[in-house]
Amino acid sequence: MTEAHPNTPETPETGPTAEESALSPAVEPVPSATETAATPSPAPQETESFAELFAAQEETPGSHLSPGQRVKATIVAITNDTVFVSTGSKVDGIVERSELEENGELPCAVGDQLDLYVITATTQEVRLSKMMSGAGGLVALEEARNASLPVEGKVKALVKGGFAVEVMKRRAFCPLGQIDLRPADNPESFIGQSLPFIITKLEKSGHNIVVSRRILLEREQAESREAFLGTVSEGSVLEGSVSRLAPFGAFVELAPGVEGLIHVSELSWSRVGQPDEAVSPGDRLRVKILTIATGDKGVRISLSARQVTEDPWKDINGRLTEGEVVSGKVVRNAAFGSFVEVLPGIEGLIHISELSYDRQVRKPDDVVSVGETVSVRIKGVDLDKKRLSLSLREAAGDPWQDVAESLVVGNELSGTVENRSSFGLFVALFPGVTGLLPASSLSAAKDKKGLDKVQSGDSVQVVVRAVDPKSRKVTLGVPGAAESAGPSSAEERDWKKHAPKATPASFGGTLGSAMQAALQKKK
Repeated sequence: MTEAHPNTPETPETGPTAEESALSPAVEPVPSATETAATPSPAPQETESFAELFAAQEETPGSHLSPGQRVKATIVAITNDTVFVSTGSKVDGIVERSELEENGELPCAVGDQLDLYVITATTQEVRLSKMMSGAGGLVALEEARNASLPVEGKVKALVKGGFAVEVMKRRAFCPLGQIDLRPADNPESFIGQSLPFIITKLEKSGHNIVVSRRILLEREQAESREAFLGTVSEGSVLEGSVSRLAPFGAFVELAPGVEGLIHVSELSWSRVGQPDEAVSPGDRLRVKILTIATGDKGVRISLSARQVTEDPWKDINGRLTEGEVVSGKVVRNAAFGSFVEVLPGIEGLIHISELSYDRQVRKPDDVVSVGETVSVRIKGVDLDKKRLSLSLREAAGDPWQDVAESLVVGNELSGTVENRSSFGLFVALFPGVTGLLPASSLSAAKDKKGLDKVQSGDSVQVVVRAVDPKSRKVTLGVPGAAESAGPSSAEERDWKKHAPKATPASFGGTLGSAMQAALQKKK
């Protein structure tokens, strides 16, 4: 048997005592490589970031609201005295039920949305109102002014420079230009109306109060514009209502307080001289947004009504055939000819040389007027350049085509004097055909004095002396006078010098005319 040494402590086989465990630091056993591979590591717990936790702690009910702010609130509950609404904060908003009632009845229900103004916003409550109204002391007026809260005002009368308005049982003044966004065409129409106003000036203990409705309208307009612009972009197609017309185009209301302009050139594929030729105030239109520009004067939106409809030239093939006669409306006269709309949005040009057979035309207005309906012959169709060449004179027929059969040399007939010159009289025989009664024939006439007195429009008796359809020339004589069968050489020169000349038709307007003139000059 072995004796234990008294100075040597016995080491127990069961490990350290409880006291030792309590006093010694815990030591985790190191796992073996096999144990490490066999034991899966625990999944990390998802935790909020410090910034998110801090923001959540800092958020205060109603902190995103401020007095005077206009909000959309949804009714969540209704009691006998109060209407509770949700404003997006953790605390429901409160509105006095009596303020919303009409004739003792509440015209809204749970789930309806209301446009309200914030009166106060604290951690305990958010109070809202349609507007401040009723009787109020100076403190209430100052509160409304400082917070830009709307107050109810009744327009009582027209006064010098504006309106007398009753606000919270006190007299206030609204300048004429502050009653609406635009100058009032009929100021008397506002008398008797109860409207929301903003107090812009409060002096002399409430005895000098100036209010404005325009500030509120501009505020609402800005909110509406911001919301609208967030939903559209250039190229968007939407509907609007024509709000007003101007000489240069039509304004279209796209959303409350948001207008865009359709320039007169973008109203229709057809040529439009004045906006009222295409649209009227109140018309509903589909429009395309061309540009949205922001400048010092605000947002300018350019629109097009024609670009939401198909180009009429795309399906013109087969609808207009060269050589056919169609009717159209004269839409514009220029120095070189007249433009005629033969189909909606399809215009063609009658060159000035194609307006008349019977006279030399100096300006189109002498033959046709804007708005007049005429028959024209299609002389050419250019789909690539979107051009039509038209003729007015060919549609009516060439009066010289059968002139040889109608005018026989030696026949006597009646004509109308067109004009007198030093070398004789031009006499219209029938539409499109004019003959020359030379001065030599006038001097040989028995009634020379009578013929010397005739004027334009007078009727005269003449005899046909010569007909030249190719040169479009008829020489006339006086019945009973002893004259030669044909015109003299001097008369030939006079006729060639002064008779109307037929100008060849051109295609393509002034450019075509210039090319033809150059070719003729080379010849």
